[in-house]
Amino acid sequence: MKPVKVGVLGLGTVGGGVVNVLTRNAKEISRRAGRKILVTHASARNLTQERICDTQGIELTTNSLDIINDPEIDIILELIGGTTLAKNLILQAIENGKHIVTANKALIALHGNEIFAKASEKGVMVLFEAAVAGGIPIIKAIREGLSGNQIEWLAGIINGTGNFILTEMRDKGRDFSEVLAEAQVLGYAEADPTFDVEGIDAGHKLAILASLAFGIPLQFEKVFTEGISNISRADVEYAEELGYRIKHLGIARKTEQGIELRVHPTLIPERRLIANVDGVMNAVLVQGDAVGPTLYYGAGAGAEPTASAVISDVVDVVRVLTGDPEHRVPHLAFQEDAISDIPVLTSEQIQTAYYLRLTAEDKPGVLAEVTRILSNHNISIEALIQKEPLEGKTVVPVIMLTQTTLEKEMNAAIIEIEALSTITGSISRIRLETLG
Repeated sequence: MKPVKVGVLGLGTVGGGVVNVLTRNAKEISRRAGRKILVTHASARNLTQERICDTQGIELTTNSLDIINDPEIDIILELIGGTTLAKNLILQAIENGKHIVTANKALIALHGNEIFAKASEKGVMVLFEAAVAGGIPIIKAIREGLSGNQIEWLAGIINGTGNFILTEMRDKGRDFSEVLAEAQVLGYAEADPTFDVEGIDAGHKLAILASLAFGIPLQFEKVFTEGISNISRADVEYAEELGYRIKHLGIARKTEQGIELRVHPTLIPERRLIANVDGVMNAVLVQGDAVGPTLYYGAGAGAEPTASAVISDVVDVVRVLTGDPEHRVPHLAFQEDAISDIPVLTSEQIQTAYYLRLTAEDKPGVLAEVTRILSNHNISIEALIQKEPLEGKTVVPVIMLTQTTLEKEMNAAIIEIEALSTITGSISRIRLETLG
């Protein structure tokens, strides 16, 4: 049987990693796929720059359309990133009847509904395992391995940059700004780190995971996102003292009222396995009604971990190239006519527990007033710690853990508490999940 020809759009870190792994493991991959897989063409902005892969035998071009319009190429690997150019190239490739493998989470989160509809119309596949959590096969796990379950919720550390920063803050007692600067030097964070530290990158990934888990359309615009830039060293230390760790989590939960989609710093018990995922590593915890909790852990980025996920998709495409399109695994796990428009809840409709840190005057009656306000909003206190007065001052840090409550009530209570003359500055609020 003749080899399957692959065209790669983008020969950067991931593209180079794909070529290296396909070359090094060619024999093993062909044994699994049933046919040889050859990268015959690749596009890059600069054809002369030094690369991490050997491009001998690959026809290089600066024009991606040369590859997309080549009738000999069976599969297109979109590894250029971004959304505008990538979207146009993918839609044209689909129009030409080519199967697509992409690592582009923003593209799938923002335009996946349109892309999948076009792919179904043309009878081609669009696979995107590498778009979420790098080398961890979480897409395949939810779409196929857990297909006998009703997914109840999932929670993931799905951005390595944020996890590295919080790990360093905890282990070495460093401030956010200092660790962020180091992450940029190490290449973990971009010069503009907004997408990573403010939760946008994780929000893209969570929108994808939620669609696969619950059979809903991709709806990134409804994901609540909150970053880690306001997490202080004190919060990290107090969380540890209380038996918790702070992680930047993406959480999707199905409730009777609708779907929760949220990315934010979260206190989780230190005994949970996911609480011990450190550095730039990723992990996703999925709760199914039949299987119970399952945890998926591994490298969330990097040339070869991401290449591993890309190539697994290529192998899947090759295995079913001659198969009936109607019998393929659906793009978003559920059959297209079974995608349901379950409502996505607003942030005020979310129910969770909270960690609160406030600075209060050290005199009688202050905490009583605070607890009265919380009680008026149906918020119960689980634990309360009053620290020693700050050096040279008459104010004390107070840390509270609450029971589960409605975010709308917590928002209103915080406004009232911050308005008290005996409370200094803003209240630090971090959501708390037991993940039990």
